[in-house]
Amino acid sequence: MSAVILRDMRTRFFNHGLGFLVQSLWPLTHIFVLLFLNTLMGRSAPYGSNPMVFFGAGVVPTLSFIYISRFMAYSIILNKNMLSFPIVRITDIIYGRAFLEIIAGFITLFFIWVILTSMGISPYPDDPLQAVFAYLATILLALGIGSIISVMTTVLPIFVTVYALMTILFYLSSGCLFVTPNLPDQIAIPLSYNPLVQCVEWMRTAYFENYSDRLLDREYVLSFGGLCLLIGLLAEKYSKRLMLDAG
Repeated sequence: MSAVILRDMRTRFFNHGLGFLVQSLWPLTHIFVLLFLNTLMGRSAPYGSNPMVFFGAGVVPTLSFIYISRFMAYSIILNKNMLSFPIVRITDIIYGRAFLEIIAGFITLFFIWVILTSMGISPYPDDPLQAVFAYLATILLALGIGSIISVMTTVLPIFVTVYALMTILFYLSSGCLFVTPNLPDQIAIPLSYNPLVQCVEWMRTAYFENYSDRLLDREYVLSFGGLCLLIGLLAEKYSKRLMLDAG
C-alpha cells in the first residue's frame, strides 16, 4: 500500500510528490465557488449569522463524501496494471487512494479554516466534538460506498462513469443547499433515508445549537457505512480474478 500511495503521489501531478498538494486545491476551489455563489445570490443563513458558515457546514461533508468515494473508484482503472504483481492486492490500490483523499480532505479543511478566519468569519462550531464525529462518519460512509463502487468497476469499468453522474444526484439531494427538516414530512422523511443527508444533518446540529435534529439518526449512518464497508471487503475477495479475466 505504501508503494501504491507513493506512486499515486508522484504520478498524479507534475511527476513530483509535492504535486499532491494540488489535490487539496480542487475541493477547496469547488467549495468556495459554491459558497460565494450562494452569498452573491443573496441567500441568507437560516441558522447562524453568516451564510458561508451555514452552507459550508453542508457542502463540506457532501463534497468530502463525493471526492473520497469517486476517486476510490477511479483508483482501480488508473492502477490496473499494478495488479500484475502478485503482492499487490485490490485493497492496496483502493485504500491507498482513499488514504490520500482523506489526507487531502484534512488539508482542505485547514485551508478553509484559515481563509474564513482571515475574512473575519468564525468557523468554530457550537459542539466541536460532534462536528469531528460528523466528519469521521462521513469518511466511514465514503469508504463503505467507495469500496463497493471500486469492486464493481473491476468487473464493469463503465460503472465509474455511471457513479460520477450519480454523485450529482447525491449533491442535489444531500440537503447541503437547503434545510431538510423544514420540508414537509412527505419529502423530508424519505430524504432522511439517504445516509449523506444524515451526515449533513449531523454536521449542522454540531454547528448550530438551535438546529432541529428531528431527522438525525447517528446510529443509522454509522451502521450503513459499516455495512457497506463490510460488503466491499467481502466482495474484494472474489474480484481480482474476475478483473484479470475481464482484462
